[in-house]
Amino acid sequence: MKKRFFGALAFSLVILITGCTTSDGFAFLGSVAEAVGDDSTASAFNSISKATEEITPENEYYIGRSVAANILTNYKTYSSPRLESYLNKICQALVLNSENPDSYNGYHVKILDSGEVNAFSTSGGHILITRGLIECANSEDGLAAVVAHEIGHIQLKHSLKSIKSSRFSSALKATASAVMATELDGMVGDVMGSMLKSGYSQTQEYDADEMALTLMASAGYKPAAMLDILNQMQILESIPSSAGGMFKTHPSAKKRIANVRLAMKSVEIPEDTSSFRRDRYRDETK
Repeated sequence: MKKRFFGALAFSLVILITGCTTSDGFAFLGSVAEAVGDDSTASAFNSISKATEEITPENEYYIGRSVAANILTNYKTYSSPRLESYLNKICQALVLNSENPDSYNGYHVKILDSGEVNAFSTSGGHILITRGLIECANSEDGLAAVVAHEIGHIQLKHSLKSIKSSRFSSALKATASAVMATELDGMVGDVMGSMLKSGYSQTQEYDADEMALTLMASAGYKPAAMLDILNQMQILESIPSSAGGMFKTHPSAKKRIANVRLAMKSVEIPEDTSSFRRDRYRDETK
């Protein structure tokens, strides 16, 4: 009777306080449940406690590396050391001029040998960009826009938020079924499902675009190049053979263009150094 009473009370507490309870608070409830011998409820609260724990930078890196490895089972890499080195230099310029230049093991860009227009970014600094998306750019500023958008997802921790949301949802179910919180494999599955099936939310995509504008301006790139990329994507969206990729998981290019135009009003435009970047783009992408 005492166990059933505590279980019902505990579930009610979850409903009332999930919006503000910390990991320590759930751990406390778990210890109380253990004390009264309610192992099922104790397991549930221990799971919820685990779901609310912070993910360390080291964990971010290894989760992201595992997700990237899974993506590479679906795509071949494109062998072009020169172009890959060029993209990584652009990435480093953007990251070093950001508000969060440090990461556990740095940022790394790889090229995927696919004509589809797509890109992936995983926690810890892993960025994968298809040939199809790279070909949408006609300048170094355009390439910077592509890379900056992916950096935006990483620095805004969008993949980690999907992990925490999924883990917390699973933990709530554990109140009834005593299912333990997912570990690394489950986290990787969370991100893979989000990235490959449904993508990030529209709000997250808009936020990544807006952050990309700031990153570009801070590194001396022209934020307006984001519009060039999106205009090219809008053209490709209307071609049936271009279906798939980010056209399946992202807001329409038209909506993103409108959002970027609005956001650009508050971004300081850097001095024009386009001639230098244009020459470097021609040299490095031959």
